[in-house]
Amino acid sequence: MEKIIKLLAKSQYTFTNFARISIFIVMAWIGGLKAFQYEADGIVPFVINSPAMRFFYHNTEKRVLDKNGELIPEYQLFKNPEGRVVKKNIAWHQENGTYIFSYILGFVIVSIGLMIFLGIWYPKIGVLGALFTVLMSLVTLSFLITTPEAFVPKLDGDFPSPNYGFPYLSAAGRLVLKDVIMLAAALIIAAESASRLIKKSDIK
Repeated sequence: MEKIIKLLAKSQYTFTNFARISIFIVMAWIGGLKAFQYEADGIVPFVINSPAMRFFYHNTEKRVLDKNGELIPEYQLFKNPEGRVVKKNIAWHQENGTYIFSYILGFVIVSIGLMIFLGIWYPKIGVLGALFTVLMSLVTLSFLITTPEAFVPKLDGDFPSPNYGFPYLSAAGRLVLKDVIMLAAALIIAAESASRLIKKSDIK
């Protein structure tokens, strides 16, 4: 057991770099997928309900009546199920600016991931990448507050589930909550990069 503890203690820098590589893989993969229609469509509920991001879209204020006569946000009528392409939905998303925003967002995410990765050799770039990751994670976690789709909805019917609303996370909510881990990893990486910068430049 003592040998294992000593090995773990000596491996701290190696594991920090593994965290960097892990974040890079996640950001490069997810950021790259933002160039594809299904992924761009999938982030609409998060962006359109976020006070910090909704201005990127054009159809944020539109409300329509659903089949039950209830007034709902227009985007809810134009969701594309993953794996399907519905032309009328695509047209709405084009008008909304969904795809242009997704391309830009994907580029930003991949760039931040690359900065994290380069932090292995360049601590100053690593600090910036880590801080951007912290900011991105905080924005993502705010979706738990602003996005109705983050929790299981209350449905009508013969057998409605008694488990809806807070704290019953939907698939979207569970995906968002995982950014707590990304936030923690980014803070550890930022601290390690800053420590190397201090040693390198003799900052007191």
